[in-house]
Amino acid sequence: MGRRKRRGDKVNGMLLLDKPVGITSNGALQDVKHLMNAAKAGHTGSLDPIATGLLPLCFGETTKLSGYLLELEKRYWTRIRLGQSTETGDSEGAIVQTRAVELNQDRIEAALEHFRGTFDQIPPMYSAIKVNGQPLYKLARQGIEIERKPRQVTVYNLELAAFDGVDLELELECSSGFYVRALAYDLGAALGCGGHVTALRRLSVGDLDIADAVTLDQLKECGAAIERRKMLIKGEEGLAHLPRVDLSVDAAFYLCRGQDVRADGLPQEGMVRLFSSDSGFIGIGQITDDHRVGPKRLFVKR
Repeated sequence: MGRRKRRGDKVNGMLLLDKPVGITSNGALQDVKHLMNAAKAGHTGSLDPIATGLLPLCFGETTKLSGYLLELEKRYWTRIRLGQSTETGDSEGAIVQTRAVELNQDRIEAALEHFRGTFDQIPPMYSAIKVNGQPLYKLARQGIEIERKPRQVTVYNLELAAFDGVDLELELECSSGFYVRALAYDLGAALGCGGHVTALRRLSVGDLDIADAVTLDQLKECGAAIERRKMLIKGEEGLAHLPRVDLSVDAAFYLCRGQDVRADGLPQEGMVRLFSSDSGFIGIGQITDDHRVGPKRLFVKR
């Protein structure tokens, strides 16, 4: 009889990881999962290998929150090299075109104005978006390029932080689904010289901030998995953007059985965080048309 595969422990919570450069998001996830000796884990939106910064990782029951974190606004810092276009839109790809850069800051500022607000963005071929079940990046590696449907994105803030004549640095806050590599490509095209991302750092996801993140090295310095788990935060901290609703014990009882209930302080619409006095955080609720709250995603069995 073969040796039984080790499954890991039941670990619940969220880790705010400062992902290092040169590793995929899934690679970082597997490293942390091993360090935590966790049975179940998932990440909340991938970062490219060249990117660093905030990568929230969910463990156990908290993986149920992953989809909600994917939809949150993101904040980035990026460096874009003008005058060079690459296959991938970043420095991992081969240079396919080189052009002279004869620009001043005023021209760049004028071009950036077109990338503020809500607009349609065409995702890059090197992306995880699937077409007929096939990720685009796999097609791109085969030299196949297909037409991509534009997707509506929003840039809430976009600032030019530095420009040295070739490299420019941007700080931006954007909606989910926004590709910084596509911005580099589109901005380079608008300026007539091409461009690609040479550095990218994610600074925040919703209300989660890079200042509260830990590095892989910090995790490895802890002697045991039990010590590393002290770095986990509660999963509901990733939902701080949702209004909090406190339910009575009775209301929580009936809601956990699928019923819509009444509660004080309900917003007019949307999703809310649900808490009960005896169980704490119990899940996510949805405001109904008759101004009650019903279960959307629950985390406590009652």
